[in-house]
Amino acid sequence: MEMEGADGAAVPPSLADRSRRSSISSTCARSVDVLVYLIDDTMVQLSVDSLMSVTVHELHRIVRDALQLPECAMDVFALWLISPLLEVQLKPKHQPYKVCRQWQELLLRFTDCQEDEIMQDEPSLQFRRNVFFPKRRELQIENEAVLRLLYEEAKFNILEGRYPCDMEDCEQLGALVCRLQLGPYDQDQHTACALKEKLEAFLPAHLCRRGHSLLTALWKRGAKQPAYEQGLLQAYQAVREEAACEEPEALRQHYWVYLQRCHQLPYYGCVSLSSCAFFYGEIDKPAQGFLHRGGRKAVSVAISLEGVYVIDSKEKHVLLGLRFQELSWDHTYPDEEEEHILWLEFDGENEGILVNKLLKIYSKQAELMSGLIEYCLELNAAAEASALENSTLQSPTLPPLASKQRPKLRRQNSVVCSRIQHLATIDYIEDGKEIKRVKPKRTASFFTRQFSHGATSYSAVQAPAESLEQG
Repeated sequence: MEMEGADGAAVPPSLADRSRRSSISSTCARSVDVLVYLIDDTMVQLSVDSLMSVTVHELHRIVRDALQLPECAMDVFALWLISPLLEVQLKPKHQPYKVCRQWQELLLRFTDCQEDEIMQDEPSLQFRRNVFFPKRRELQIENEAVLRLLYEEAKFNILEGRYPCDMEDCEQLGALVCRLQLGPYDQDQHTACALKEKLEAFLPAHLCRRGHSLLTALWKRGAKQPAYEQGLLQAYQAVREEAACEEPEALRQHYWVYLQRCHQLPYYGCVSLSSCAFFYGEIDKPAQGFLHRGGRKAVSVAISLEGVYVIDSKEKHVLLGLRFQELSWDHTYPDEEEEHILWLEFDGENEGILVNKLLKIYSKQAELMSGLIEYCLELNAAAEASALENSTLQSPTLPPLASKQRPKLRRQNSVVCSRIQHLATIDYIEDGKEIKRVKPKRTASFFTRQFSHGATSYSAVQAPAESLEQG
């Protein structure tokens, strides 16, 4: 266990440390050294008494004091237990030591990992963004240290491909990273060749790696590969600099601009596993070919306070994005189906006819995803009730709420827009008490678990008539 350095100091780890980390080292019977990692892999070393009983709330305060962060950091950040196999945000009342002791049980229950992987896995304690911290409050933060930590986490998720982005957004965000790491643009130093050498520090890794494999090179031999460094360089040149602005203030402004641009992504700050980073699962591929072979596609499922997003793990684009008022959901256990399944129900079309669509997501974390959707809805309902109460106090007479029609899902080329055609769904339509089926035939009735606030709640598509096959 690595425990060197001054108490409370942030120390960059070696490459060996990054590959296998631990957060706890005993120094004596009463005092224990604890390492808390930041998103950039630096670490804060703490000496903690009574580790077995210390709570997340108490440990959070110690970390905050060591980093000299303001009081607002209590709401902005949370403590996480993270390993290559699982990521879990801890609640203030949790005791990290006890959760670590239960880590293998969590892996057995919520992952499909092999036994030898589970036995070797060890989590590290990390200080990251609180997934329930509202985006709107981020842009009210003025403290540079807090903004830097938020920026580093957003950058990590962009570069790792967790937040799919269009190329234009990648270039704009990468240009801000260039400015923050390399300083203001200098035409003599900052050339396309210089940027190309460090491209993976500025652009998502999956973009930088494309075209590097032998198979891809043979397949596309003779075709001109995209020169991402040229677009990045042009965006770097266009980064605005405020005149007569001191560097600390300039950095703060660039952090703020980076976060503001990330806020335009619908899945920024998304959550999973009872507050975990992202869920992982599989969906059915559409049947193809003469034999109608399908198979499965690996996906990540991001859940935010606004909705649910299913992301193609390989192609790094959104397959389905739904706000809570656009869906209903449920989960089934292995005794009902062969596997744990999260069901998402939403509206769509089948050969020009409005239908309900069911998407099956296979994942051992289906129950947790379902519970998290419900919790997000509860948080939203509480926030809306509080806002309504405050509004009523300020203005006793309010106009009636207009009935909003649920918008159709956008179908564009952007990576952030849904690709319904890439989904294998079960389509059906409700006709009073009867269920009329649309090929392929369905096997389950529509769900009752859904957003239920006013006129915007989800409702099953009603049968217009006789044009559908009777099941």
